[in-house]
Amino acid sequence: MRLGVATLLLWLCTAPLAAAQDLHYPARPQPNQATGQLVIHGALDLVHVRPLLAAFHRRYPGIELTYRNLDTLPLHERFLAAPDEVDVLISSAMPWQYRLANDGHAQPLDAAVAAAWPDWARWRQELFAFTFEPVVMVVRRELIDRFGRPESHADLLTLLQRHGTALAGRVVTYDPSRSGAGYTYAIEESRLSPRYWDLVAALGQAEASLVDTTGEMLAGLAEGRYWLGYNLLGSYAHRVVERDPALEMVIPDDYALVTQRLALIPRRAPHPRSARRFLEYLIGLEGQRVIAEQTALGAIHPALDGPGTADRLRATHGEALRPLALGPGLLATLDDLKRQALLARWRREFSRGGEAGE
Repeated sequence: MRLGVATLLLWLCTAPLAAAQDLHYPARPQPNQATGQLVIHGALDLVHVRPLLAAFHRRYPGIELTYRNLDTLPLHERFLAAPDEVDVLISSAMPWQYRLANDGHAQPLDAAVAAAWPDWARWRQELFAFTFEPVVMVVRRELIDRFGRPESHADLLTLLQRHGTALAGRVVTYDPSRSGAGYTYAIEESRLSPRYWDLVAALGQAEASLVDTTGEMLAGLAEGRYWLGYNLLGSYAHRVVERDPALEMVIPDDYALVTQRLALIPRRAPHPRSARRFLEYLIGLEGQRVIAEQTALGAIHPALDGPGTADRLRATHGEALRPLALGPGLLATLDDLKRQALLARWRREFSRGGEAGE
C-alpha cells in the first residue's frame, strides 16, 4: 500500500486549523479515592466532551485531568512527534486511529467492560468506538414547501434531476478533495449504491457548493444561503436543527452511513492507570449514559436503549444504518493511488452534471 504526505494532509484536514483549546480539572484528593494525572488529546468539540469529563472528574476527583481539543491533523502529528505525552487519544479520523493501533501504538485494555464491548465497535481490545453518529441531510422549510421533503438518496436524486436549475447554488456538500470526511463518505457510498455516480452528476447539475466542514454547511443553511445540505455529521447538525425551526434533519431511509469516534491508550502513555480508568468509564455504563443523555454523539452500550442511543436509532431506522466497518478496510482510504482514481472520477461526474445543466 502506498501512503504519502499528501494523503495525510488531505485526509486529516477536515476543518480549518484552530488554536488548541484546553480544559483543566485540578485534583481534589479524597480519602480512599484514586489519585494521579490524566492527559487526553481529542478531536471532539468542548460542547460534546465537557459533560463526559465533568462526570468523570466527579467520579475520580483525585485525578488531575487535562483535555486538549485539537483538529485531527495537529492531533495526529503531535502524537507521532511525542507519543509519550498523552494518555488517551480520541479522534473521528477512523483510518488513522486504526492505523496507529495496527502499527503497534496502542496498548490493550484488559478489563471486563472491554471484553464485553460489541465486536463491531472494537479492534482487538486496543481500539474502541464509543459514539454512533449518522451522516444526514439537512433541509430548509423553503425546499420542503416547494418540492417536498426528500427521505432517501433516491428522493434526493430525483429532486436534483428534476429541479436542478431551480436549486442552482442552493445545495451544499463536502468537497472530497479537501475534506477527509467527504472523501471517506464518497468511498463508502460508491461501494454501497449503484446510483452514487448519478447522484454526484446531479449535484454538479445543481451547481452544488463544495465546502470543507459540516460547520460551514450548517452556517449557510441557517443563514438561508442553502436549502439543502448533503452528508452532514448528524451529531453536529442535531444541535443546530434543534434550535432552528426553519431546518429539518433527515436520516435517509435507504441507507445512512454512521461514523464513530475512536479512543485508544498509547503504548507509551505516561499515566496508564488513569488512562485505563478513563477508557473503562468511556465505554462503561456510566460514561455511555452521559453520552446518551447530555450529548448528541449517540451511545453504543448494549444496555442502553432510550433516546440518544444506537439501539433507539436502529429501532427507528433499522438496516438503513451502515456503520463504517472498524477493520483493515479502513486502510484503503489511505492508499494514494486509490484516492487519486476516485477523486478523478468524482470530478469527472460532477463536471458532467454541470455541463448537462447548461
